[in-house]
Amino acid sequence: MKARIILVGGFLGAGKTSLLFEAANILTKNRKRVGLITNDQAPELVDTTFLEYANGAVKEVSGSCFCCNYNGFTDAILYLIKNQDAEIIIAEPVGSCTDLSATILQPFKKHFGKDFALAPLTVLVDPKRLSDILNGSDSGLHPSAVYIAKKQIEEADIIVISKTDLLTPDEVEELKKRIQKEWPGAEVLAISSRTGEGLENWLNIVTSRAEAGTNLAQVDYDIYAEGEAVLGWLNATLELKGSSVNWDRFNENLLNALSRRFEESNSVIGHVKLIIEAGNNYVIGNLTGNKESLSIRRSVGIADEVVMTMNARVQMEPERLEKIVLGEIADACGTDITSKVLALTCLRPGRPKPTYRYNYIV
Repeated sequence: MKARIILVGGFLGAGKTSLLFEAANILTKNRKRVGLITNDQAPELVDTTFLEYANGAVKEVSGSCFCCNYNGFTDAILYLIKNQDAEIIIAEPVGSCTDLSATILQPFKKHFGKDFALAPLTVLVDPKRLSDILNGSDSGLHPSAVYIAKKQIEEADIIVISKTDLLTPDEVEELKKRIQKEWPGAEVLAISSRTGEGLENWLNIVTSRAEAGTNLAQVDYDIYAEGEAVLGWLNATLELKGSSVNWDRFNENLLNALSRRFEESNSVIGHVKLIIEAGNNYVIGNLTGNKESLSIRRSVGIADEVVMTMNARVQMEPERLEKIVLGEIADACGTDITSKVLALTCLRPGRPKPTYRYNYIV
């Protein structure tokens, strides 16, 4: 049987990592061998750390998006098959990346079409952000970032509304109708990674169908590059030490403080992810907007020493983002907690330069 490759795209904060985590657990319970691939402009990914707690092997491709490091993407697939015997591989590209059909799916079909089964391209959408865009609002995003979000949806084979636990059934159905009208070339589904609603249906589709990359988006790379460049990009890992610290509370307080700072400066959050680990225990927090968007999972409890990894994608200058994040960490630590930076990267994404770009459907 051919190994199956499932690509899950979508804008920052859409819920891709949560979907991968839950999907890996479901597939493993069904006795499938699962591999997961994460992707980012820099190392020290919360996603990679979090997904390592899922029932699957994880490989990280960092330094650039899949499209600009196509060989890194395919090498990760081959590694998971050879070394982990993976039969289903789910890959999550950078949240500000688009043109996946032209730069990943079409060349993959050309180079590996006989060797692997490629699933339809899934694009996850946050219901609130998409509703704002459909209503003519920019949801606080720069117009070029909105352009990226729209292009991601335009090229999807399957558009998946995420976080349906935050909507009523009528709201879900109304949004599905609006999406189908706007993008008739894709199938529209709805899921909640938190409750599990719709996950089995989505998995049944992407593990059985072979119609991948049926849509190509016409992408203006000048606008695309600008849309990525408006975001500051920070990845950091720190060692934190204190005496019997409640790290769950620390996690929540720090994310709330960051939310306030970004709101005060009118800086839109793509996402802020934070995971704190102590041994085999962890707590993970996620912001995709104001403090009402805060989501916290699991518990690390009371401990003296932890490792904290944070990823922040915020619409502001990278230098300012770094100053705010480090300042809020220092305030959260106060005099009772010592911190040591183990790794820190803060950048603005460069212009996308895909390895391949096909202008036709393979």
